[in-house]
Amino acid sequence: MSEILENLFGSKEKVRLLRFFLQNPEKEYELEEITRRNMLRGSGIRKELENLKKIRFIKLRSKAGKNTYTLNQDFVFYPELKNLISKANLNPQSKSLGRIKDIGNVKLAVISGAFINYHKSKADMILVADNVSRARLKNLMNNLEAEIGKEIDFALMTGEEFKYRLNMLDKFILEFLEGPHEELINKIVGLKQFIAKRK
Repeated sequence: MSEILENLFGSKEKVRLLRFFLQNPEKEYELEEITRRNMLRGSGIRKELENLKKIRFIKLRSKAGKNTYTLNQDFVFYPELKNLISKANLNPQSKSLGRIKDIGNVKLAVISGAFINYHKSKADMILVADNVSRARLKNLMNNLEAEIGKEIDFALMTGEEFKYRLNMLDKFILEFLEGPHEELINKIVGLKQFIAKRK
């Protein structure tokens, strides 16, 4: 889906910027933060921001010598673009999702929220893993956030902690697993049957 959008809009930079501002409509960002959060290079991003400013998709504000960019919610195609980006997020083709298995001994990885455009979810991802490499996890989350355009709200727990919380009928876990979600990895024996019995 990202490739379709990149071809449609002409560049990866433009797609990431569109997605980023549409996913964070109320916030203002300085150039440095936009560049960092979208994992883009400064030269290309300046040009794209200038183009988006020209068509009034974003607004540039200057306060105390600092320039910030924010989405123009009165942009003529705002509802259509928001809808298009939401549809693109419904089909998570994120290249980084496949790298979840590299962060440690992953027993469960499930996505919801921003990944499948389900805004009622209290989190975007649950990860159950042992021996996690914090550096790899941080790198993975940075990449995922750049790809979907917003900060990822995720819960990380060990296998033991997950087992304990499931046995205690933890509300957060049950609501997440009983709501719309997609499984990326599931090595927990009997989990599907446990959830199915509760429905």
